[in-house]
Amino acid sequence: MNWNTKFTEAFQVKYPIVQGGLAHLAYADLAAAVSNAGGLGQITAMSLPTPDHLREEIKRVRMMTDKPFGVNFAIGAGRRPYEEMVQVAVEEQVPAISVTGGNPKGVLDMVSGHNIKKLVLVAARRQAEKAEELGVDAVMVVGQEGGGHIGRSDTGTLVLTPQVVDHVSIPVLASGGIVDGRGLMAAFALGADGIEMGTRFIATKECVHAHEAYKQAILDADEEATVVIKRSLGAPARALKGSWPDKILDLEKQKAGYEGLKDYISGEANKRYIHEGVAEEGFGWAGQGAARISDIPTVEELIQSIITEAEQIRKAWGM
Repeated sequence: MNWNTKFTEAFQVKYPIVQGGLAHLAYADLAAAVSNAGGLGQITAMSLPTPDHLREEIKRVRMMTDKPFGVNFAIGAGRRPYEEMVQVAVEEQVPAISVTGGNPKGVLDMVSGHNIKKLVLVAARRQAEKAEELGVDAVMVVGQEGGGHIGRSDTGTLVLTPQVVDHVSIPVLASGGIVDGRGLMAAFALGADGIEMGTRFIATKECVHAHEAYKQAILDADEEATVVIKRSLGAPARALKGSWPDKILDLEKQKAGYEGLKDYISGEANKRYIHEGVAEEGFGWAGQGAARISDIPTVEELIQSIITEAEQIRKAWGM
């Protein structure tokens, strides 16, 4: 079947499926596998220690695939400067970049005039409209179901996606709670041009940096297995439940503020769990879609299963 959409045409990929930025997890192995399977794989730039490391990771991806890929820039309050990292992406002429977690204007200004496709993650209609004004090629709309950082409101993907679709003319990707072919077809029904998935790509064989305990926790998750932390900081984010997130929530109730929370919500605490599997000393991001994940396939197997399921639905709909 033909899976061409405004997104696949603009980004020159076979399927309208984007792999999320996945802090401390999205490196060359995963990005190349997603791109080779027909989606748009991404490297997480700001999880790498230096610009030279990013340059090497870009070269690694290019050794493993000749398909388009992206570099994700997770920016925002409290994060280190991104300018040198973006400059590497420009110098290496990467096919695409995405911006998450903050005002994208600075990054977009740096890549303006270069042949680089631009994606921005949004969690509100106004953010999508602003992104379009700034000249992005597509927006990814994340609802409350998503893993990691989400919007400050409680708006879900089902409502937010058509709201954005109806107010911008650029391609829209739905994100949050989507893990399979049913999710892809639901996104199309909402008017989207494709999907972005984060949590689902963690539970794959090529996500080699994710500890087996983290992957198993995703497999074991039900619809109540996640919790939103960091609301008190104005930066809500969804993680798997556990003793460490419980400590974070207790501190938030005590109005600990950033200083009281910083050691608990740090990248180091995140890595202790996702890289080392030490759940009692860290946390792992995951969306509510984890409840729908029950296996750890290769990326190729995953994307083909999504497309096969979606094709079955299209046939049942008489499309």
